[in-house]
Amino acid sequence: MVGSVDHIGIAVSSIEQSLTFYRDILRLKVEGMEEVASQGVKVCFLNAGNTRLELLEPLSEESTVAAFIQKRGEGIHHIALGVESIQARIGELKEQGIRMIDEKARAGAHGAQVAFLHPKACAGVLYELCEHETKGDDSK
Repeated sequence: MVGSVDHIGIAVSSIEQSLTFYRDILRLKVEGMEEVASQGVKVCFLNAGNTRLELLEPLSEESTVAAFIQKRGEGIHHIALGVESIQARIGELKEQGIRMIDEKARAGAHGAQVAFLHPKACAGVLYELCEHETKGDDSK
């Protein structure tokens, strides 16, 4: 069902301020930055070897990431699992009684289709299913 850990999402108040640590101190390479208006966040992907880190900055106080930071502070927000046939995976999880935040896949960063599992169904961990369009190579 799961191909790999696609990325680890980290909630931050400011991507620019956080890059001092991730880019300059840890020397992780920035792969790209974009806004995902539908989720109310600006994201920055960093190459961390076998996986990527996704810095999530809220675009407004109404963002779920802003609420997360207010409640828990900055830190690990979610773990994204790479899957194929995301809609089929959602159906399988629902059949097994797993509560979903997203009943249907939706657009995510880097052109991916994503869906979140409810953390109450996963021992308090927010998991994201993530399906990338295949382009004939291993790029994401």
